[in-house]
Amino acid sequence: MRSKAEILQVIEKSGGIITERDPHLCTLRLRIPGGIINPEELITIGKLLRKNEIGPLHLTTRQTIELSHVDREKLPSLLTAFGRAGISLGAEHDEIVNITACPGTDRCRLANIATRNLISSLDGKIFRKKMPIRVRIAISACPNGCTSERLSEIGITGIREPIRNETRCTGCGTCAHTCKENAIIMINGRLTLDDEKCMKCGMCIDSCPFHLIGGSVPKYVITVGGRRGRHPQLGYELIQVTSEETAVAVVNRVVDWIYRNAYNGKTLTSQLDAMNFDSFKRKILSEFG
Repeated sequence: MRSKAEILQVIEKSGGIITERDPHLCTLRLRIPGGIINPEELITIGKLLRKNEIGPLHLTTRQTIELSHVDREKLPSLLTAFGRAGISLGAEHDEIVNITACPGTDRCRLANIATRNLISSLDGKIFRKKMPIRVRIAISACPNGCTSERLSEIGITGIREPIRNETRCTGCGTCAHTCKENAIIMINGRLTLDDEKCMKCGMCIDSCPFHLIGGSVPKYVITVGGRRGRHPQLGYELIQVTSEETAVAVVNRVVDWIYRNAYNGKTLTSQLDAMNFDSFKRKILSEFG
């Protein structure tokens, strides 16, 4: 039978347990895909914290809940109680960590794609998968990037391309006024779209008071190699796909590619060339493009 010290060592290998400044205390990170949690789970967490005299809670930028200043001696009983309630720990080490996402079309008027099913499909298959590096996955339903998805190792951005009916356009300028990129301009008395400036956010489509701007099928732009931290870097576009199922399949392929080719101790951004990203992109475009 293992000693209490041995049990604690096994527990602390989990990425959801983070040592604090005081080594006798730790922070517990809970698993909350997309930051979505129901009232019953919140009540359960609150009761367990009150019973164990733990607090306060920290709502993190990665859409998780962290329990601070937890005595290490309480870990075995506390984790057992969480397990019984169906609440599991998050991740921190070289693995797939908590997947973040904006509300998507469920609530946001600017969203181009739904996100909740996408989160569930990805989280259920790859969360906490052991990797050579830490991999963050983030989803934003439009290019506004509320989840900073392009600064993640794998990002998914929802876009919608405007399709203008120029023969019926009244030239009222509402779409031009709405565009944040100044991509719609007046040339020779007609409104013209500058494709190089357009971010395909879809805002102009919904702004037209006469409903003369249509939109393409929403697309999922998948980027790879983004980086946060001291030297932030936008990810590189891998592919655009038109279905949630294809987006999930591509992300799974990216995860497998990272697992097989990345080296430990380096950021994904810094080793894309060594991993032959261009060749991998050609394969993905050939298969899914």
